[in-house]
Amino acid sequence: MKAIEIRNKYLNFFKEHGHSVIPSAPLIPENDPSVLFTTAGMQPLVPYLLGQNHPKGTRLTNYQKCVRTNDIEEVGDNRHLTYFEMLGNWSLGDYFKEESIAMSFEFLTKELGIPAEKLSVTCFAGDEDCPRDNVSAESWKKAGISEDHIYFYGKGDNWWIAGEEGPCGPDTEMFYDTGKPACSENCQPSCDCGKYVEIWNNVFMEYFKNKNGYSKLKQKNVDTGLGLERMAMLLQKKETPFDTELFLPIMKKLEELQKIDSIESRRIVAEHLRSSMMIISDGGRPSNLDRGYVLRRLIRRMIRHLNKLQINLDDLSTLINLNVETLKEMYSEIEENKQIIKTVILEEKNKFIKTLANGEKEFQKEINKLTQTKKISGQVVFKLYDTYGFPPEVTKELAQENGYDIDLKEFEELFKQHQEKSRQGSEQKFKGGLAEQTEETIAYHTATHLLNAALKKVIGKDAHQRGSNITVDRMRFDFNCDHKLTEEEKKEVEDLVNKWIKEAIPVTKQEMKKEDAINSGAECMFVEKYPDIVTVYSIGDISKELCGGPHVSNTKQLGKFKIKKEEASSSGVRRIKAILIK
Repeated sequence: MKAIEIRNKYLNFFKEHGHSVIPSAPLIPENDPSVLFTTAGMQPLVPYLLGQNHPKGTRLTNYQKCVRTNDIEEVGDNRHLTYFEMLGNWSLGDYFKEESIAMSFEFLTKELGIPAEKLSVTCFAGDEDCPRDNVSAESWKKAGISEDHIYFYGKGDNWWIAGEEGPCGPDTEMFYDTGKPACSENCQPSCDCGKYVEIWNNVFMEYFKNKNGYSKLKQKNVDTGLGLERMAMLLQKKETPFDTELFLPIMKKLEELQKIDSIESRRIVAEHLRSSMMIISDGGRPSNLDRGYVLRRLIRRMIRHLNKLQINLDDLSTLINLNVETLKEMYSEIEENKQIIKTVILEEKNKFIKTLANGEKEFQKEINKLTQTKKISGQVVFKLYDTYGFPPEVTKELAQENGYDIDLKEFEELFKQHQEKSRQGSEQKFKGGLAEQTEETIAYHTATHLLNAALKKVIGKDAHQRGSNITVDRMRFDFNCDHKLTEEEKKEVEDLVNKWIKEAIPVTKQEMKKEDAINSGAECMFVEKYPDIVTVYSIGDISKELCGGPHVSNTKQLGKFKIKKEEASSSGVRRIKAILIK
């Protein structure tokens, strides 16, 4: 069964069970300081999991494009992916454990045709915070899972929370028995031997965790996630995701073009090319900070492994075209954004070629000096980075390939001294969980709407938001503009925002059809990603935007608005960093 068929079966199944299909959120999250990319289907739904009414109701389903960056160096083995698709269904205070489990079992056995005996499940064993989840276990037995296929584990395996704080609760996980022999008499789903593969996770969110401990949410939610690539691999009886139709065309082409054979390098090129294309299509651009650096790292690692395969880099354009053809049925935006994807990747390739050649030459000189040790100092790693622009992760890979270790601790100390300011900015992204909706972040969120409106008045009505990032300490706002703002323009923008704050304008919220919202003049990024029924926030007649919220109720709650910096973000895009002074 192809991946697109699995996705369609999933969405149709839950639609038939009363769920509204909502669009995938973009990979670049808006106003979420906790992550660089959208990492799970629940991430854009946090306000609704915490009790805000969703315009599409209490039963939702979708496919969500996701990027997770903590395993980039593991890509190249038989299972790790940076970009993946998550299928999900949610209950926002509607059904709970019994119905969720009954639907999951029905989908797996009837829609996908998986025999019940091939399934094993795990449930939460209980502790001082939450009792043993016998309800889930009994629900599985009632559905058709035999008792000897039900296991209980602790928080490390069967408890889900986003970050340090936020909505959380016990989960029940589903595993597919691949038929491989058991590793021992005690072989269970918790083993990493490969016999059991996790395919789905149902989280039962009824708690909220903060620094003071756990409290009950005002509603019980269900949040599920099923990895599409993994399910396609299992149903097609393939050994890896790279053997499915999602990767097979590009893998075959790489094998045809290569002069040096390396399955690891082919997988890295195929995975990183797909991930880069998806990120660029959703607005990502290479840079030296945050998500831009992740994208740069993916493209550069891909290029290095094309070189390892001795594939002519002029063939990169052909590989992009092939991937567009492979993926366009699932992601039409890839075809729509084909030209910008190609331009961004090829420009980044051209920038990196010289850096790579010089850096590898200098790396070789450095290891030739080593006679008594197999460890490369952090000073050498930093010198390659600082003097030659050679990324430390590339130095690490080269070192490993040549049988050397590197002193990462020493490098990190030097890097910290060199880029303390940017490090602090990056670390701020990971402070708190997905549900970090404080009084400060809500105020900054509202202020972005006033800033957007002010820029339209000062620069012109064609100025539009291109991205934003908010923490408890500051806001960052990207907008399209063809010039550096003058001091006069910055002051005019600042004065306008402060004028509107002083006018104590009420902030109002309406739900309406997306078409009506757009016709009424409401603005938003990624309009095609919004559902048919949308939330529109208005600030008097100053601003009207499609937005998930939350916002203050009156502009007088914002304090004084101060622009701290205005700078280039990327070609044709400027960035304002600003603070609110209470």
